[in-house]
Amino acid sequence: MSDITTPTSPSTGFAGRLDRYFHISERRSTFGREIRGGLATFFTMAYIVVLNPLIMGSVKDADGQVLGDGTVANFAMIAAATAFTAGVLTILMGVVAKVPFALAAGLGLNAFVAFGIASSMSWEDAMGLVVLEGIVIVILVLTGFRTAVFHAIPNQMKTAISVGIGLFIALIGFVDSGFVRKAEGTPLELGIGGSLTSWPLFVFIVGLLLTVVLVARKVKGAILIGIVGTTIIAIIVQAIAGAGKLGWSLVVPELPERIVGVPDLSLLGQFSLFGSFTKVSAVLAVLLVFTLLITDFFDTMGTVVGVGRQADLVDEDGTLPRTREILLVDSVAAAAGGAASTSSNTTYIESAAGVGEGARTGFASVVTGILFLLAVFLSPLVDVVPYEAAAPALVVVGFLMMTAIRDIDFTDYEIAIPAFLTIVLMPFTYSISNGIGAGFITYVLIKAIKGKTREVHPLLWVVTALFVIYFAIGPIKILLGLS
Repeated sequence: MSDITTPTSPSTGFAGRLDRYFHISERRSTFGREIRGGLATFFTMAYIVVLNPLIMGSVKDADGQVLGDGTVANFAMIAAATAFTAGVLTILMGVVAKVPFALAAGLGLNAFVAFGIASSMSWEDAMGLVVLEGIVIVILVLTGFRTAVFHAIPNQMKTAISVGIGLFIALIGFVDSGFVRKAEGTPLELGIGGSLTSWPLFVFIVGLLLTVVLVARKVKGAILIGIVGTTIIAIIVQAIAGAGKLGWSLVVPELPERIVGVPDLSLLGQFSLFGSFTKVSAVLAVLLVFTLLITDFFDTMGTVVGVGRQADLVDEDGTLPRTREILLVDSVAAAAGGAASTSSNTTYIESAAGVGEGARTGFASVVTGILFLLAVFLSPLVDVVPYEAAAPALVVVGFLMMTAIRDIDFTDYEIAIPAFLTIVLMPFTYSISNGIGAGFITYVLIKAIKGKTREVHPLLWVVTALFVIYFAIGPIKILLGLS
């Protein structure tokens, strides 16, 4: 299928039906762009198939058991469940919502489930809380509340969310690659001891420069070419520089001994819906569900706004077509992640990598989802791509998302200050929700002090109050004797 400048719609046959269903030509895209976008999104977020097992697999619950029962971590089983769940849900997003958004186990959410919940109950009980959180969010979508909140946010605040996410994913790229690290004397430092002296860092820098040049020259498939090209360089460097890990982040770029593996999906269905209420107090269980809900709710909202703007899917009034369908699939994903014992699944900001390749429709999500399902069987191949090869794409996509900052009026302090806090607190606190919460609270506070409460949508008052509770969860638990 050709990839031409002015897309034309296939008029007949199966290709024509696909084009009309996904609105490929209508959104000025082509099958080639959608396939490239789906590939780019997959390779940019495929790390979750490896990272989720490492976060979830070795933590023991209150009964001394690891996820999946037993005392020895089973990373392969968690990886298979992670890839399978991501594949099914991403295809569902593409077919139902028809947007280029991919889903997988949420980073941050999985760490909270592992270290903040499972430590006080069994893994089955912890996953039951995740399912409950997902059910609550589904109800909020079906009643229209979640969609209404989405539309109640001022356009410039939505833009700030998009810009903040751009900075956030750029920081993720720099940190995951090791280009930016924690330091003893300062919070962060460049490379190792302020020096870029390792083969993995060399690969990252070369990959970043390669991707930057390709994007600047507007080469079609620039981001995907950057990922694949950098992976090949990493494999060559590993082969030449000698045996050993050489300091690679997470994955050593070596050709696998075997390509196909038989997946173990026995984790699916291992959850207890209300078991947690017998292990901890009902109040604590509710607070844990609330914390999951708030984080999931607004992480998704920020991601949808940011990636939607990058894909030119947001209307002039700031609304996103098929918002209800997008949020419904994402809400179902939260519950499905718990049911599959992979933690809450959520829409990924790495979807922006596919959008950067030209993806504009759900067909790209179908491509990404199929690749995740293949990864269930081909997990050895997924292990070939190290962070250093995928991270350059995140940095470049972060730049592309940041360009929306031109739409924020920084001469109007009523919106500029909340927008600033939204933008900077996402990377500074390593949390999308923290940035959104700080921005909302500041926006409402400034409007109230200046006597402009009528300019604040009623739902925004409700959301702001929820964020106040979210930030005060620690003191609330102390006051109630739960911590």
